[in-house]
Amino acid sequence: MAVGEFQVKNFHSPDQVIRLPKFTADLVEVGELTVGLLVTEPGWRWSVDLRPEVGGEWCQARHLGVVLSGRVAVQMQDGQMLEFGPNDVFHIPPGHDGWTIGDEPCIQIEWAGLHTFAGFGAGLRGRALLTLLFTDLVDSTATAKQVGDKAWRDLLTAHFEAIRAELDRFGGREVDTTGDGMFATFDGPAPALHCAMAIRRSAARQGLRIRAGIHVGEVELVGGRLRGVAVHEAARIMSEAGADEILVSETTRVLALSSGLEFEDRGTHKLKGLAGEWRLHALSGSS
Repeated sequence: MAVGEFQVKNFHSPDQVIRLPKFTADLVEVGELTVGLLVTEPGWRWSVDLRPEVGGEWCQARHLGVVLSGRVAVQMQDGQMLEFGPNDVFHIPPGHDGWTIGDEPCIQIEWAGLHTFAGFGAGLRGRALLTLLFTDLVDSTATAKQVGDKAWRDLLTAHFEAIRAELDRFGGREVDTTGDGMFATFDGPAPALHCAMAIRRSAARQGLRIRAGIHVGEVELVGGRLRGVAVHEAARIMSEAGADEILVSETTRVLALSSGLEFEDRGTHKLKGLAGEWRLHALSGSS
């Protein structure tokens, strides 16, 4: 039920329900935020119940939430282990395994990782064809000097949280932060393009301007990190973008034609460290 600018949702009438072995999530969309009520049954473990289906060695979702009842344990790739119980507010970075402790279901509320909790992408082992998105803040140094260190840190934190909310909404997966930017992957170009536009809108509401680059290419998963020439290509495409501009490669434009999005030809470019000339396109209205 919406009242004026207020919005109220109830988990008894969720917008989406996810049911997996020993796992249930009721999701509601409130404004630009997805909130989930999660229940993991006794004996549930990501590496046992989900990894065989989705692939990958570790869960690559980022989780932010609070435990209402029961207990859950998490093991990070470096071997660090943590346990969470009632009233514990947690942030779990990508690259972990998790399981329910004891004979009681664990009930949690989560604000992040809800659409990507199942892993880094079904069947992603070794090499895969992915859509890569890089974002960066424009004139960040000048903005930081203008507002001061503390205000800038708060602003940057809010910006990253807004990006992560959009990644979660459009099915993107955070790979890394790059100073004041973000590197993420998607299974296709259309979600990446729509996500980039949403990130640009959220940045504008914060008084910030971004540039973004999107490219489709083959990458290799090495030790939980992405490698390959396509990663460098996507980063170089982003560096050519102007303020509030979303630049894409010719490959991305062709693959996104069926999405109904329109592009403006930006001509050919020499990209630093890469051979040949690259024809780039801007998402219409992004310049």
